[in-house]
Amino acid sequence: MSTPSLPALPIRRLTLRDLTDCADLSEDRGWPREEHKWGLLLTAGKGYGIDAPDGGLVTACVVTEYGTPGRPDLGAIGMVLVAKRYARQGIGRRLMRHVVAEMGLTPLTLHATPYGRPLYEELGFKVTGRAEMVLGHFVLRGPEPQVATRPAGAEDLAGIIRLDTEVFGLDRTHMVTRLPAFSDQLRVVEENGRITGYAAAWPNMDTHVVGPLIARDTETAKALVTSLAACTDRLRTDIDVRHQELLSWVKECGLESVGFNDVMTYGISELPGDWTRRFAPLSVAAG
Repeated sequence: MSTPSLPALPIRRLTLRDLTDCADLSEDRGWPREEHKWGLLLTAGKGYGIDAPDGGLVTACVVTEYGTPGRPDLGAIGMVLVAKRYARQGIGRRLMRHVVAEMGLTPLTLHATPYGRPLYEELGFKVTGRAEMVLGHFVLRGPEPQVATRPAGAEDLAGIIRLDTEVFGLDRTHMVTRLPAFSDQLRVVEENGRITGYAAAWPNMDTHVVGPLIARDTETAKALVTSLAACTDRLRTDIDVRHQELLSWVKECGLESVGFNDVMTYGISELPGDWTRRFAPLSVAAG
């Protein structure tokens, strides 16, 4: 039996059963396996991929939908990967075209590496922002932040969802409600009985990723990062470059810049919500 040509290989929906193959694909491209993150994305979002004739996956990506269930107002595309042996053969373009068509009139967003940006621009995505990835051992320099934080409890979930929806601009309850199990730490800032900031730190290989990071102001964001860092060895986060004060501060505390991603959108000119209180995404793959 002859091996099907790449254009003839069908695109299918991925499930949690594909987690190992997705992690293998990440590793094949020199990325961390990130099985913990893949598990979240494959259960909370929609995975798409193509099976390789010789086993594993040719390509994969995940779309996380936000807004009204069944009628999403935004789709975040992430983890777009093509196996090395199938690179530069148009397969990533084919997968992305399929996803864009599947999402119909739903606006889309993604974080693009410099390598991936030309493809997304070809498909009609526009750069609307930028995030800087910082990584390292956090050591507080200077005085302790004056804003008090505390661990989140079950009774805080409604307040966290209210704040998140207000700042993100769309309902993402299906992601926020997974944070207590997905993250190792979930902390909040409360004032007069209302949650004014929250942040999670979730495990990713040899680091903890800080995200989401939502806060009333920069001082609140600093307090949340400091409190999360007290219980982990290494931090990573992706901070909106418009928050230069926070970026400068985390670098003073030992985190180093390791790269930039362009925030791109399709079908909308800018992301909804309040960027002044949205300091870092849950993950660049999920927005």
